Amino acid sequence: MEKYEEQASAMPRIGEPAPEFKAVTTQGDINFPSDYKGSWVILFSHPADFTPVCTSEFMTFATMEEQFNRANCKLVGLSVDGLYSHIAWLRTIKEKIEYKGMKDVEVKFPLIEDITMNVAKKYGMMMPGESDTKAVRAVFVIDPEGIIRTVLYYPLSLGRNFDELYRIVIALQAADEFKIATPADWQPGDEVIVPTAGSCGVAKERMESNEEDLKCYDWFFCTRKLDKEKVLNKIIKK
Repeated sequence: MEKYEEQASAMPRIGEPAPEFKAVTTQGDINFPSDYKGSWVILFSHPADFTPVCTSEFMTFATMEEQFNRANCKLVGLSVDGLYSHIAWLRTIKEKIEYKGMKDVEVKFPLIEDITMNVAKKYGMMMPGESDTKAVRAVFVIDPEGIIRTVLYYPLSLGRNFDELYRIVIALQAADEFKIATPADWQPGDEVIVPTAGSCGVAKERMESNEEDLKCYDWFFCTRKLDKEKVLNKIIKK
């Protein structure tokens, strides 16, 4: 129990500023999150270099990087391996690995060296119940002001769904831009949820109004149409 408490650390929470750190990466030194002010960021950890699940994930992220960048979202990876291990692994991916039609994949986003586990511990990525020496597959979506907006943790054996990570980035930006919420499985072009009115009486009036495109199922649950192009034109860079 004492060992667990010593190695485990508090997990940053949604709505809190992202913990600050300076680090060496495969793309040079970074000062996080200040270097990324004005952009959304996905900071994610993987257990170890030269492992198959991590390799499939890095190839997928690298292949989708431009798609994330057009949504004003930068990618930053981390494991507790050293810089030279990172470089050798990424070179191996580019020169030798072909998977699901992906080949000659070059990882251009930074991969943090964290052999001291300093960053991993700050972000609660070390979970002794899973491993004493490897970071779990953590994902932090951080907004342009450096605030944590989404937190996901996966075990070592489970590869992540990258279409879902992209959907999260788009949905968060749509919620901010249009002051709405998104229902289950939302995709751009689907109906969105209109925030609940301040009181039942006000909500009832809204239900009975002829507001265009408003559909109310009950006083607490109203949706409206939000055109796909309207969403994407606000979020995606051409």
